[in-house]
Order: sequence, then structure tokens, then C-alpha cells
Amino acid sequence: MIISNYMKNEHRECDTLFASAEEAIALGEWDVAEERFLAFSNEALTHFKKEEEELFPAFEAQTGMTEGPTQVMRYEHEQVRGLLGNMAESLEAKDKDACLSLAESMMILLQQHNMKEEQMLYAMCDRVLPAELKEKTLETMKNMSL
Repeated sequence: MIISNYMKNEHRECDTLFASAEEAIALGEWDVAEERFLAFSNEALTHFKKEEEELFPAFEAQTGMTEGPTQVMRYEHEQVRGLLGNMAESLEAKDKDACLSLAESMMILLQQHNMKEEQMLYAMCDRVLPAELKEKTLETMKNMSL
């Protein structure tokens, strides 16, 4: 459970930051919304980096599966990155309707994505990665930043 717990906690942290940004958007507090959205974006992108540069390669090397769940997760990360860009543009334009619409799409995508990672991929990582590799991977991820 070493990988699962750590990564699930990061998901919850991202969720909290996103909800906070969405609340500021709904209230039309644009400066606060931009600050909170930036915090969410940085956290989400750092999380993706940890997965794409450390966790996924460790899983793929251990299992030999490069066309499976990690490929799907990478594709969904790209979708999120696109939404982040679109939301940043609508925030800059102070377009509340566009922001809230994109926020709804983001929330749905992230909920589905996180559920797949938490229920399948992280559990698989905890099962197949040797303890020493899990600890090394986790330690490397903890020290990563954008």
C-alpha cells in the first residue's frame, strides 16, 4: 500500500486545490481564482511528472506492459493538460461561464482518471513492484518538483 497511499493523498490535495479555485471563479474573485488555479495546476503537473518519469517506468520495467494502463493514463494526462490551458485562457479573459464549464469537464475527467489509477494502477504497482523498488520510487517522487 506504500504507493497507493502516497498517490491517493496527492489526488486529494489536487482535488482540494481545484475546488478552492472553482469556488473563487464562481464568486468572480479573479485574482484569488488565478492564484488558486496556478497552485492546482502546479500540483497536478508535478503529480503527472512523478507518474510519467518514475512510477510508470518502474511499473513498465517490472511487468513488461507498455501498451496497457500506463498508456491510457498518459493519454488522459494530455487531456488534462489541454483543459488546463483552456482554463488558464478563460481565467485570463475573466469568462466565468467558460471557466465553470471547463471546470466541470475537468472535474469529471479527473474523477474518472483518479478512480482508475487508485483502483487499478496503484494497486498493481503495490502488488508487482519489489519492496526496495517501491521505496526507491517513492523517495524519488517525494523529492520531485516541476
